[in-house]
Amino acid sequence: MEWLLQFLHLLFLASLLICSSSSNITISDQIAKPYVVYMGSNINGVDGQIPESVHLDLLSSIIPSEESERIALIHHYSHAFNGFSAMLTQSEASALAGNDGVVSVFEDPILELHTTRSWDFLESDLGMRPHGILKHQHSSNDIIIGVIDTGIWPESPSFKDEGIGKIPSRWKGVCMEAHDFKKSNCNRKLIGARYYNKKDPKGSPRDFNGHGTHTASTAAGVIVNNASYYGLAKGTARGGSPSARIAAYKACSGEGCSGGTLLKAIDDAIKDGVDIISISIGFSSEFLSEYLSDPIAIGAFHAEQRGVMVVCSAGNEGPDHYTVVNTAPWIFTVAASNIDRNFQSTVVLGNGKAYKGVGINFSNLTRSTMFSLVFGEDVAAKKTTKSEARNCYPGSLDNKKVAGKIVICANDDQNLTRKMKKLILQDAGAMGMILIEKEHLDAPFDAGLFPFTEVGNLEGLQILKYIKSTKKPTATILPTTVVSRYRPAPIVASFSSRGPSSLTENILKPDVMAPGVSILAAFIPEKENVPIGKKPSMFGIQSGTSMACPHVSGAAAFIKSVHGGWSPSMIKSALMTTATTYNNMRKPVTNSSNYISNPHEMGVGEINPLKALNPGLVFETNVKDYINFLCYFGYSNKDIRKMCKTNVTCPRASKSLISNINYPSISIEKLKRKQKAKVITRTVTNVGSLNATYIAKVHAPEGLVVKVIPNKLVFSESVQRITYKVSFSGNKARGGYNFGSLTWLDRRHYVHTVFAVQVE
Repeated sequence: MEWLLQFLHLLFLASLLICSSSSNITISDQIAKPYVVYMGSNINGVDGQIPESVHLDLLSSIIPSEESERIALIHHYSHAFNGFSAMLTQSEASALAGNDGVVSVFEDPILELHTTRSWDFLESDLGMRPHGILKHQHSSNDIIIGVIDTGIWPESPSFKDEGIGKIPSRWKGVCMEAHDFKKSNCNRKLIGARYYNKKDPKGSPRDFNGHGTHTASTAAGVIVNNASYYGLAKGTARGGSPSARIAAYKACSGEGCSGGTLLKAIDDAIKDGVDIISISIGFSSEFLSEYLSDPIAIGAFHAEQRGVMVVCSAGNEGPDHYTVVNTAPWIFTVAASNIDRNFQSTVVLGNGKAYKGVGINFSNLTRSTMFSLVFGEDVAAKKTTKSEARNCYPGSLDNKKVAGKIVICANDDQNLTRKMKKLILQDAGAMGMILIEKEHLDAPFDAGLFPFTEVGNLEGLQILKYIKSTKKPTATILPTTVVSRYRPAPIVASFSSRGPSSLTENILKPDVMAPGVSILAAFIPEKENVPIGKKPSMFGIQSGTSMACPHVSGAAAFIKSVHGGWSPSMIKSALMTTATTYNNMRKPVTNSSNYISNPHEMGVGEINPLKALNPGLVFETNVKDYINFLCYFGYSNKDIRKMCKTNVTCPRASKSLISNINYPSISIEKLKRKQKAKVITRTVTNVGSLNATYIAKVHAPEGLVVKVIPNKLVFSESVQRITYKVSFSGNKARGGYNFGSLTWLDRRHYVHTVFAVQVE
């Protein structure tokens, strides 16, 4: 359709114009916009709600009487923390920021969505007992995972409640009704559902994007046999904690998530009684906010204080460094990896040569069905540059020369998505697309019925050579087949955001890595791209740190079900210190460029839920640690007191002291060669045998001198917590980041602590 082509062209040009001129855009101070007003902790506790009238009175004091219609709350935070969101002008927001009872005021941001063979892979292929997690599921019935996302598709078989017991009596949540969602859609599995766009007549907890349904089922979907995506990835689908309960909080649409709404969802989830909150959402790293202007960081801080773990995705802006988001130390931050399965789509040339590519397509082409093969730059439209045509920009191709042919497109410009290129070629009447991707091939694109494959630079060059070698080049693209037992796995996904954190390099982020590439899980039954003769699939294949995050949420629920008394930081420590840094070839984990991965890419390694059940030692990061973090970061005593409702007096403020909070990894932003050794303190708690002796083993890069004092820890009935020191000296170390590890060993446990030290 010509209108679609013109629309895409205009949309693309507009995006470039916006990017180039955004620095010149100004908005009048008098225009009211949504702002979040954060007022710290709720001193009355979760059940002692703050009346809305308190916040309305505050608004009345700064909004002119002639604009009284704006004296209204968008959201009211009154359970775990205190605050509200409302329509304010910039001057009104500034006035509120000066109020003694206010911690911070910030413009309501829009955050991004970060978008099961995976569980079998974690259990067996990485050296764990097959189906080990399932043996413990009887104890996980009372664990509740709150999924803050795009809602839920309740009819999915992943949310059936056969064999699941009564809803825990401590549950205080609701199943909100809407025009397309009834209370009967909830059950003993899906125990709660909320939505927040109540003024929208079409508002509902129902998921129309698929993202929320996919993440919820990955975390805690029940066992579904013979699950597949139109026959691909066929097997048993299940979440990490199949017996855990799910509560869905629809705070997002496909376009993004309001920060104010996310805060409301977190507040509700804590009040409702969830144990774990899973959030596959975050800022773009380009617009990252400091902690007291970040709604997820604010909400997660108060969740941690209430004993609720918050697990978040690291972002999808890799492989560049300094792109990781959700980096507060009280957030469990998850990077993405692949699993031992891939989706292969092969291109066969007229000369008989075949090249294996990556992609998902359900075309009906065969080796005997050949079409003319052209390169985008050779079929350019008039007045179009070859560069635009080779990348298949909107309006860059001559539709008459494209129709009926398979077209090769380069992928030099990341501003143009694979989906947009597919739509452009479909509209032009092309018979298929071969995409040449020079960087990576680890997240297969789903092209539906349209023949598609994505090849690397080497394969792409061979295909282009073939075009030049003959007058009538032809090719076909075969339907997708599944590659099982794929090696190596895991590898760090190319899209997974990397550390160090741009806010503070003295906390190592991301924390851990989990499967996030080509994950099969529940999905909404889409009407488009359904193979002929098939019904819409109830499952979908998705990639992103969005998919990695609920793997950790499910693993945390599994551990919580066995160790009900463990705090969020203990569970986090157990998953971090038992993580693996080796792949299914028993070699060190690599990244998508085939280099050995470092902790800024994968954190401490790939989670290993069964080993995390018995970690031996744990690092407990308590409220005092988090208060010290806020102090060292530079926040005032006054603001921290409001957040904690305790009489805080900060020690001297220095970001370098952040390295000393009791975290399960170590990061030092700056170690000068000529300075004396930097000494870091850590305290471990014994959760294994009462009488145990651990010996320290250090693995450090050449030139970095690492000493542990003492290097032996002896636990007994009367001694269950021990503090030790680690000194780092970089006199002879190479410049830049140096990575290594300290492992405490007894006869049964390997307590692995990763460190990252930047030497100057």
